[in-house]
Amino acid sequence: MKDRGRLIVISGPSGAGKSTVVSKAIEGRSDICFSTSVTTRKPRPGEVDGREYFFVEPDRFKEMVENGELLEHAEYVANSYGTPRAYVEEQLEAGLNVLLDIEVQGARQIHRQMPEAVKIFIIPPSMAELRRRLEGRGTDTERAIEARLIRARQEYAEADFYDYILVNDDADRAAAELSAIITAERCRAANRMHWLKQEA
Repeated sequence: MKDRGRLIVISGPSGAGKSTVVSKAIEGRSDICFSTSVTTRKPRPGEVDGREYFFVEPDRFKEMVENGELLEHAEYVANSYGTPRAYVEEQLEAGLNVLLDIEVQGARQIHRQMPEAVKIFIIPPSMAELRRRLEGRGTDTERAIEARLIRARQEYAEADFYDYILVNDDADRAAAELSAIITAERCRAANRMHWLKQEA
């Protein structure tokens, strides 16, 4: 007998350090996998269908949306991206926790379709620190940084449906908190009631 996995949705503004926190949190854990998205964009050299993405034609993507085959979907730079319900369900049934790193709008779509999904919002300790991190990357113009800060404030205003907020002032501590949440969620009574119904 095994526990069903949990769908873990991670969001947060650009520059919050989500990737660092997530990679530290899942290091050495065999009970977690990332969801593989569906996209209409063409594969880049070295990308393999089913590994980086499931690559589909625009007509097939539209069909998936209409048939309710996607937990969430969005358009980005003229291409469509989405989370395939069947793939996620398959991993959860196999007992794996499935991690999704998506924006607030996508997280809200998932919240509507799978309210039991665990939603975690990762933020920096302050807007000033977010600005410092964005400037420290050296990849954005001042205008682009301002746009990202405006977007971060919008995301904060929309993030009222998340279950947890992690303040990433120290990546190791935030990763430990994330790992603890994933473990605790797995032990929820609702997720383990089947253990109480075993016959002797």
